[in-house]
Amino acid sequence: MARYTGADCKRCRREKQKLFLKGAKCESAKCPIEIRPYPPGEHGRGRTKDSEYLLQMREKQKCARIYGVLEKQFRNYYEEANRKSGKTGENLLRILETRLDNVVYRAGFAKSRDHARQLVRHGHFTVNGVKTDIPSARVAVNDIIQVRESARNLVPFQVAQAEAGDKTVPAWLESIPSSLRVLVHSMPERPVIDTQVQEQLIVELYSK
Repeated sequence: MARYTGADCKRCRREKQKLFLKGAKCESAKCPIEIRPYPPGEHGRGRTKDSEYLLQMREKQKCARIYGVLEKQFRNYYEEANRKSGKTGENLLRILETRLDNVVYRAGFAKSRDHARQLVRHGHFTVNGVKTDIPSARVAVNDIIQVRESARNLVPFQVAQAEAGDKTVPAWLESIPSSLRVLVHSMPERPVIDTQVQEQLIVELYSK
């Protein structure tokens, strides 16, 4: 499956804001955007004309990069969201939020979505008792996500238990660090999704 393998910090600099792609590094003084708060490349410090199309494109790129999704899959998510009833932009964010890798990250079992994706790919989680190693798998209401017994002594999960409570878990999820379990109580609504994107710009871009 295709995935981005370049420098994560360049993506943050391109969007001129922290996307929190590198876990603890993003919170430290070593974060490149703190040192070079301008886009990468030879013309990074040049002035650009912020056209309507550019603003829409940048918002789409930012959202895709936050969730670690490439263009083809992101477009498919948009088309699925557009087919559903309700607001397309909110449907899109709900789809992205209910990916298994995002749920693992939101629950505090990984430092970043990339880290969560790696843990899922290595087969360390079950969904309703069934081993699942597909990061893009989607969770549903009343699903139970749990770390497999054979993986509970691994360092990432030991750290997650030790740091339980340090990270705010969204209201639609319940994280139980003592048993390394996540309960899905409801589908996420826009007010509880803290992703800093203007989803309407994405809808306008794809609607052209």
